[in-house]
Amino acid sequence: MRERFHDELQMLLDRLNNLVSLVGRATRHGNAALLDADGDLAAAVIRGDETIARGQSDVDAVALDILARQQPVATDLRTVVACLRMSVELRRMGKLAMHIAEIARAHLPGPAVPEDLLPVVRAMADRAQQVLAGAARAIATRDDTAAAVLERADDDIDRLQEQLYHAVFAEPRSRAAEDIVDLALIGRYYERFADHAVALAREVAYLAGTRPLDAAPAGT
Repeated sequence: MRERFHDELQMLLDRLNNLVSLVGRATRHGNAALLDADGDLAAAVIRGDETIARGQSDVDAVALDILARQQPVATDLRTVVACLRMSVELRRMGKLAMHIAEIARAHLPGPAVPEDLLPVVRAMADRAQQVLAGAARAIATRDDTAAAVLERADDDIDRLQEQLYHAVFAEPRSRAAEDIVDLALIGRYYERFADHAVALAREVAYLAGTRPLDAAPAGT
């Protein structure tokens, strides 16, 4: 009976790792769609949102089944609770990747990001991929120290967002209103993406027993 329980916990972790992989792919492709004006990648990210939604449902279904039938305690209970909360964060990150792809597609066949802003947006996109990779490593290794590292990376993205906003709004008459809105949204999406990555790492610290359970997962 105990062996079956551990098999179910492993299934839960496997499904969580699959969800991490799906969100990682959506993030990479969404970034490429935005920076390279790639319509095929944008469409793939948008279509793939349903797969990410199913991935979250798979995690939640296993977790809730374990809670209902096995009544886990101690570390096992932490594992199930953390997985449920991490699936929410990952789903929201997938949504943000989709929103990035939607902006890229809306501007085709041209680029969504003007040439003068490409460096700062590219830096935000790169940092977003890095923080997700850091969160994924924390989940895989149960590294309860990752949150502090990712919080510093989150601060970097906050500074890049400020830099982007300053450049966009410094001379608003030089840009179309819809372009200004989309550029502001791009900055917001990357900023929120990093916040969710930090929340993932905090859930790992909760799982390890070194951090209390936060009141609620980060909002979108």
